[in-house]
Amino acid sequence: PRQARVVMSDAPAAPPAEIQFIRGIDEPVVPDIKLTRSQDGMTGTATFIFEQPSFLEATVEPQGEITGMFMLDKEGELKTTEVTAKFVNGKPRTVEAFYVMRDPESWDRMMRFLERYADSHGLGFTGAGN
Repeated sequence: PRQARVVMSDAPAAPPAEIQFIRGIDEPVVPDIKLTRSQDGMTGTATFIFEQPSFLEATVEPQGEITGMFMLDKEGELKTTEVTAKFVNGKPRTVEAFYVMRDPESWDRMMRFLERYADSHGLGFTGAGN
């Protein structure tokens, strides 16, 4: 008879997917993410909406310059400089970042990042019809 052996691996888990506004500092606030795609599937946009992200808190010491939003995972980095803040009563309240996907490959890359980000943060996905 054939025998099977189970081998426990000490290999580290895949690195998490994170979002940063300040290099080296992961943003703990999980954004609402909205995806749109052109009818021909050639282009798309990912909109990230952060409600009161940590780097806007007045109690946080300045930790570095905000030059964009960086999405990091095992494949590398996606970056956008299209980041805006919305203010309420003179105080920053939300931050929106827009990432434009100009071809099907960049759409696929974003989807892989979002899947890893969801896995890293215990999130789910809801399609437009749900």
